[in-house]
Amino acid sequence: MHPHRGANSMFDDLPQNISSFGGDVDSIIRYIWWIILVWFVAAEGFLVYTLVRYRRREGRRAGWLPADTLKANAWVLAPVVLVLALDLSIEAKSHGVWHEVKGQVPQHDVLVRVTARQFAWTFTYAGPDGALDTEDDFQTGGFLYVPANKVVRFQLESTDVLHSFWIPVLRLKQDAVPGRSIRGWFKATEPGTYEIACAEICGGGHTSMRARLVVLSEDDYARWAETMAQQRHLIVEATGR
Repeated sequence: MHPHRGANSMFDDLPQNISSFGGDVDSIIRYIWWIILVWFVAAEGFLVYTLVRYRRREGRRAGWLPADTLKANAWVLAPVVLVLALDLSIEAKSHGVWHEVKGQVPQHDVLVRVTARQFAWTFTYAGPDGALDTEDDFQTGGFLYVPANKVVRFQLESTDVLHSFWIPVLRLKQDAVPGRSIRGWFKATEPGTYEIACAEICGGGHTSMRARLVVLSEDDYARWAETMAQQRHLIVEATGR
């Protein structure tokens, strides 16, 4: 059982959060849920009240009232104004998070290209030179290895149809659009193995389009990256490409 279950138990069903900005995203989700909950209770309560208050009674006929007065139109205008105000409050609360996640990519420690195709994920890492599309790049298929507490910058691309790069524990979901290279970043905070999925229906094998995010300690990641770079170097020496 979750250690914080209780009054906020309905919020504890969110996936585990291992993202540096995940807490801010979760706070927006909770804020929206509270708004929905209050609206639901108020609307259903008013519905029940009107059903009882204006129920069918002997000798009382239903009437039709034209909405041609300000008082009558207030039944529509007041909720519209309230909904608009709540929408604006959500936008105001989201602005800082959006700016952090999408506004400016921080200095990265790892650079990787994420390539989506029906129905697999490929991850191409910048080698020791720190740049993509050079001879020392190396690839993995189905597993994205990253160091904990380091900024990972990614370039997301698709070779065929629309996909969506989704890592629930990072609160990260970004469409992959053919012909475009979309940049993004994340910082995972806890070592472990986590799910990567496609969140956009992309064909008959959509549900099988999965991969794994493997978060390693900084030292373990350095050893893994060094091994991959050495293997790549041997391949280049043996094949010339």
